[in-house]
Formats: sequence, C-alpha cells, structure tokens
Amino acid sequence: MQLSVVNASNIKNLLQSGLTDKINDRETFMKGIDYSYYYEQEE
Repeated sequence: MQLSVVNASNIKNLLQSGLTDKINDRETFMKGIDYSYYYEQEE
C-alpha cells in the first residue's frame, strides 16, 4: 500500500483477478445478492 501513491499498477493487477466480465449474467447477479444477505444475518 505504501507504493500505491506512486504506482498503482500492482494493486490494479491484484484487483483485476477478482473482477468478472459477466455483468449481465443473472446467476452472478443473484449470487451477489445472496452473499449480501448472508453477511447481514445475525449469528
């Protein structure tokens, strides 16, 4: 993170691997909603 002020390419490369190009995919969308409710549940 200290290098991110000068050169953000390392962070961009790390984040790129976690992104998807399936933005219009219904299954991916619904999975995201399911995960958001999972984190809101009380234990």
